[in-house]
Amino acid sequence: MAREGNNPKRRIAPVGHLTAVERQRLAEMVLYVGSGHHKRSPADYGFNPPTSPRPSKSLCDGLRVIPKAEAQALLKTGVANGMVSTHAISRFPKFIWSVDAQNEVYEAKTDQNNPGNYHGYRLEEDLMRDLVRKVWKDRCQ
Repeated sequence: MAREGNNPKRRIAPVGHLTAVERQRLAEMVLYVGSGHHKRSPADYGFNPPTSPRPSKSLCDGLRVIPKAEAQALLKTGVANGMVSTHAISRFPKFIWSVDAQNEVYEAKTDQNNPGNYHGYRLEEDLMRDLVRKVWKDRCQ
């Protein structure tokens, strides 16, 4: 299995880390708000100013525009399948991972200032992307 990297906050929780009831409650509370730093197109996010992608940031819409409802659904699906980090901020996982219908891997992240509000981005070619795909296939297919 591919190594997850050196960031201990970026570890996928083991199966059973959250019960089915805990996953359901968490899925009801998480909110995808997005970030203009990870978007070329503002789509239906309502950013003001529209977007300001940073060259050092991965774009969530690098391959295609992802409507906010789809991003929210990916976030909730990740939680429902236990694809959350072991590290949490105010009971919200720091990271949530999901895989779309095109087999693209997305990572959503929350922060200290707004726990439970997430922004996300597509994981490009790296070991974490490969690991998420493998765990997703094992847990979610």
